[in-house]
Amino acid sequence: MINKPSVEAMTNDELNRYELVIATAKCARIITDEYVEQRAYAEKLIERKETDKPISALIDKDIRDEKAVKNAVAKLYSGEYKVVHLEEN
Repeated sequence: MINKPSVEAMTNDELNRYELVIATAKCARIITDEYVEQRAYAEKLIERKETDKPISALIDKDIRDEKAVKNAVAKLYSGEYKVVHLEEN
């Protein structure tokens, strides 16, 4: 399996691999939480009969169709999510 983008492209000599893994995991958690929120909202709409659309149509396509980690990598690579280093005291 070929990983796209590569680890070298993701780190850009600014991050080490450990930081990249942690950042990816945190981003994936954010994406998963967003999916859970959208699904709960869609289920409420269907339960109240406010819509006749299926659940899949009410959830954002990006988070519905792709794995959270794949979305996290794409968002980190595109710059939508950024890794923030806290200054050490």
